[in-house]
Amino acid sequence: MADFDPVTKAVVPAAGLGTRFLPATKATPKEMLPIVDKPAIQYVVEEAASAGLLDVLMVTGKNKRSIEDHFDRAFELEEVLEAKGDDERLSQVREPASLATLHYVRQGEPKGLGHAVLCAKQHVGDHPFACLLGDDLIDHRDELLKRMIEVRGTYGGSVIALMEVPREQVSLYGVATIQATAEDDVVRVTDLIEKPPVDEAPSNWAIIGRYVIDPAVFEVLENTPPGRGNEIQLTDALRTLAGRSTEEGGPVHGVLFRGRRYDTGDKLDYLRTVVKFAADRPDLAPDFVPWLREFLNEVG
Repeated sequence: MADFDPVTKAVVPAAGLGTRFLPATKATPKEMLPIVDKPAIQYVVEEAASAGLLDVLMVTGKNKRSIEDHFDRAFELEEVLEAKGDDERLSQVREPASLATLHYVRQGEPKGLGHAVLCAKQHVGDHPFACLLGDDLIDHRDELLKRMIEVRGTYGGSVIALMEVPREQVSLYGVATIQATAEDDVVRVTDLIEKPPVDEAPSNWAIIGRYVIDPAVFEVLENTPPGRGNEIQLTDALRTLAGRSTEEGGPVHGVLFRGRRYDTGDKLDYLRTVVKFAADRPDLAPDFVPWLREFLNEVG
């Protein structure tokens, strides 16, 4: 294995306005919407921590204070639960604060994912880092982030998670041009395009919300003009890095992910995610799944 710097930090962009979930997100961050009984953002931090990334920077925005509160101690609530002897809920309340060391920085203006990542420059410094998007939840049984960090340790540069999507959906994603390597689940990324028309997509391997990124990305982002949607696109910066040598912060490799991914980016996918998580919970499934079957039979 080559001698590349270890990955120890994670960046979680959480500054979006959540307009697709209005009016629920008028006063509540979309990242705090619950997946059964736990906010989506907690699953993301748990994933980072399980991969050994205990230094987590949240890039937040206006009206996101409840995210900070969630990952802080709640002494009054803890005292009430402790007095009641409710050890199970007490443990659940304390858990978020013990997952990792959380830091926060605000993205002053919504200028895109690339700009949100650039806001992490001072905290990350000259170190590789993972970037986890809250709209994508990866099943804890599929250790995607750990595998990506391994690939970074072998090849250097940056590593993105790629998942095969139906051809008609490629316009919703960043899409990669790929070349095979000696490893079945690893490809070399030679080009990237953000949300291409279906007839212009180079493949149907789409970027999902997990990245391990070389710090050279910051210099590139500082010089990346606004792209699709008049936003600074992380995909455009990674495209630049894909053409660079290791000494210049490249190249870019992809991990082909065939595991369980849950999309919470819109209402329908969010509802699917909640149902899937509930059906997989041993404390809920025995009652929930039979009810769900009965309900589906009723609605035909």
